[in-house]
Amino acid sequence: MSMHSVSPITPDLIHGAVELESTEAGILPQRLPAWTRPQWDAQLAMAQAQPSGVRVAFRTAASVVELVTLPTKRRYRDMPPRPDGVYDLLVDGRLQQQASAPGGKVLDIDMISGAAVMQPGAPQTLRFAGLPAGAKTVEIWLPHDETTELVALHADAPIEPLPLPAQSGKRRWLHHGSSISQGSNAIHPTGIWPVVAANLAGVDLLNVSFGGSALLDPFTARTIRDLPADLISLKLGINLVNLDLMRLRAFGPAVHGFLDTIREGHPTTPLLVISPIYCPIHETTPGPTMFDGKALKKGQVLYRTTGTEAEVRQGKLTLAVIREQLRTIVQERACRDGNLHYLDGTDLYGAEDNARLPLPDELHPDAQAQRLIGERFADMVFAGEVVGTRTG
Repeated sequence: MSMHSVSPITPDLIHGAVELESTEAGILPQRLPAWTRPQWDAQLAMAQAQPSGVRVAFRTAASVVELVTLPTKRRYRDMPPRPDGVYDLLVDGRLQQQASAPGGKVLDIDMISGAAVMQPGAPQTLRFAGLPAGAKTVEIWLPHDETTELVALHADAPIEPLPLPAQSGKRRWLHHGSSISQGSNAIHPTGIWPVVAANLAGVDLLNVSFGGSALLDPFTARTIRDLPADLISLKLGINLVNLDLMRLRAFGPAVHGFLDTIREGHPTTPLLVISPIYCPIHETTPGPTMFDGKALKKGQVLYRTTGTEAEVRQGKLTLAVIREQLRTIVQERACRDGNLHYLDGTDLYGAEDNARLPLPDELHPDAQAQRLIGERFADMVFAGEVVGTRTG
C-alpha cells in the first residue's frame, strides 16, 4: 500500500489553534499567542497547551489514515493513573472511530505542592483504517486535556487542506471559559460542551477556555480582541471564586475593562456574557476552593470550599453574587451596545439538573451533563439566530 505523507504536518491542516509552535518533535498547538507567555503562571501554561477544540482536518479519499503524535501525560502523585487522552475521528461530521496514544512524555505532578517534573518519551502512531470509500472530510480532534505535539500524517490517498472558514461560509465562534468549557470530566474531545454546540450549529469553533484560568486576565482580553470572530462568548465567574482572586469592588471594573478591550477589536460583533452554571458548594459560599485531602488519600478527587457565608459581607464573591453583577453590567451596557447579551448559566445547568446529574467532584459536570449543556447552548444561542435573549 502506497502512503502519502505530510511530515512535518503543515499549518493549513490544523484548525482551532491560536498559534503553532515548532518543537523538536513537530508542531505544538497553542491556544494563546507567544507574546502572552511572560504573563502566564504554571497552571495557565499547562491548560493553554492542551488542545481543547483543536483538530487536524482535511479532504481525502483515503481508507487508512495514520497520525503520529507525541503526547504529554499527567501523572499525579498518590493518585490512580489518568486514562489516556482520546482522539476522535469524524468523517463528514460524524464520529467514526476513536483511538488513544498509550506512550509519550510524562509530567509527574504533586497536587499539594504543585511541583512538576517532565519525563521524556517517544512519538506514538494512531492508525485509523476502514474509512468510508470516496472523497470525504476527515477531522481528527485532539485530546482536550492532554498536551499533543503533531509529528506526521500518513494516508493511502492524497490529502488536501479544507477551505478556510470564511471561504466555506462557516461562522467563527470564539468561546472563552474555565475548565468546564475546556472539557473537564468529559471523556472525549467532541463530547465537551462547546464542541457539541458548535457541531450542532455548524459553526467553526475556536475554544480559548483554560482550566483554572478564566480570571479576567488583560492579556486574554487582548488576545480575543485581535482574533477573527463572528460571535464571541465569555463564561465568567467560577475561577474567580475558586481562587478567591478579587473582591466585589474590583470585580465590576475588571469585567468592564475586559469587555472594553474586546470591543476595541470587535465593536459590533455579537458578544454573549454567560454567568456560572449551578455549583452547590459556591452558590452562597465564597472560596478559596481546595482539594479534599481525605479524599485524595483514598485516590479520589473532590473539591471543598474553605470560605464562609459570613465573608460575603466583606466583599467576597459567590456564584450568586457574580450572576447578579454580570446581569446588571450587561443590562447597563446593552443600552448603548445592542450586540451585547447575557445568558444565565443556570439555564444551561441548574439546580434541577444537579439533582439528576450531580457534579462528581463537586465542581465539574460529568460527560452526560457536558452534552446537555452543549445541546442547550446550541438551542438557546444558535437556533433561530437568537443570541442570549434572556437579559432580565
